[in-house]
Amino acid sequence: MSEDIEVLKHKAVHKGELCFEGLYIDKCKRLVVRNENEIELTYTEFEILLLLAQNAGIVFSKEQIYDSVWKEPYFGDYNIVMSHIRNIREKIEDNPSKPVYIQTVWGVGYRFNQTLQIRETL
Repeated sequence: MSEDIEVLKHKAVHKGELCFEGLYIDKCKRLVVRNENEIELTYTEFEILLLLAQNAGIVFSKEQIYDSVWKEPYFGDYNIVMSHIRNIREKIEDNPSKPVYIQTVWGVGYRFNQTLQIRETL
């Protein structure tokens, strides 16, 4: 584990940081650490993860996610959101087919598991 990541885990949490069991998100540095390993996310993947994590427990429809992240209305197929969610899960979940962090609410959308939250300072 890099020294920088170790410092992140033990310092006081600063504004813009979210800590969940096994997952650390730093909004300002656009940094995601999962089980002491830095995770590389695309710009869009990070924005989706941040939206859900900042609002842990709240269910977002695919339409709401698209509107919030892409900052424009979309009147077509929302498979692009599903594709990004799948990519994020593959990067942050131990078992993407049984996600712990990003949960599917069938027929409605997605939510971030609020029971895993340790602390936030946003």
